[in-house]
Amino acid sequence: MTAALDYYLIFPEGGSPAQPEGIAVEEFMFAEDHTATDLANAVWTDGDWWSSAAFSRAIRTDPRLRVRTVPVRREDAELAYRRLGAGALPDEATLRTYFHDHASLPGSPPLRLTPPEVPEGFREKRVYRILFASELRKDRLANLQKIWGMTLADDFTDPQARVLGTAQLRVADDVFTWDLRQIGPGVASCIDLTACLNDPPHDTVGTLLRELMTTTRYEGLIPVTIERLS
Repeated sequence: MTAALDYYLIFPEGGSPAQPEGIAVEEFMFAEDHTATDLANAVWTDGDWWSSAAFSRAIRTDPRLRVRTVPVRREDAELAYRRLGAGALPDEATLRTYFHDHASLPGSPPLRLTPPEVPEGFREKRVYRILFASELRKDRLANLQKIWGMTLADDFTDPQARVLGTAQLRVADDVFTWDLRQIGPGVASCIDLTACLNDPPHDTVGTLLRELMTTTRYEGLIPVTIERLS
């Protein structure tokens, strides 16, 4: 089953916070090991759809544009599209036909200076990082704590804290543990996922990475990439 697309409302600079001026739709492309390789997009403004890799990059690198870009669910994008007088938002198969300019995400094989230390009882250990632009608001942290059953760090309220919380999930014979981190106050955030795996195939890895990315996006962060650390 094809993963759902990511939706954003784009608000005008200095304009009414209740009325967006555009809608952006994105989709990450993934390699076999579930790392992100490309980012496709389409943007609707002034009655037309257009595609720009530079716009996707700017959402993540330009603080002024990022603060105007709000992650939403598809139903919110549908409502905004209709209110802007554009009618019914096209289905996802149609939206994908508007993806003409892909942003390539630089990646490289995981750096292995030493053989990975695989815990007893497992065949393989992988570490992934889901990187997000900006940092998580503390009022949104409570939502993730509830959704994931996350244990918050003792110093999570400290602006200088790095690890905000840790959660774990067992799926069959595989165990997944992830840390929610902030990378410098106000700079960026990430989820570091450690996957201790048994017999392949490991489809669960990709599914969980996507779920973690999507859940965090709904809490206001904009995903940048998924990379593999080991």
